Amino acid sequence: MNPRPVKRSLTLQGHRTSVSLEDAFWRDFRDIAQEKGIPINALASEIDAGRDPETGLASAIRLYILAWYRDRQ
Repeated sequence: MNPRPVKRSLTLQGHRTSVSLEDAFWRDFRDIAQEKGIPINALASEIDAGRDPETGLASAIRLYILAWYRDRQ
């Protein structure tokens, strides 16, 4: 497992973008999308639409993952 962020490509509303996420976060991100029954790009678009404009997409994804697992406790 790579502890450093890796640049990953996503499509948001028809536009390609990239985020740098660590392997563990990327794996959890994929798992959450699968559990919700939606494509990973759809989950990324959902997070993107709800994030503060001052917060980067990668940070918003990490915070979403953290909140997802905290809410399950």
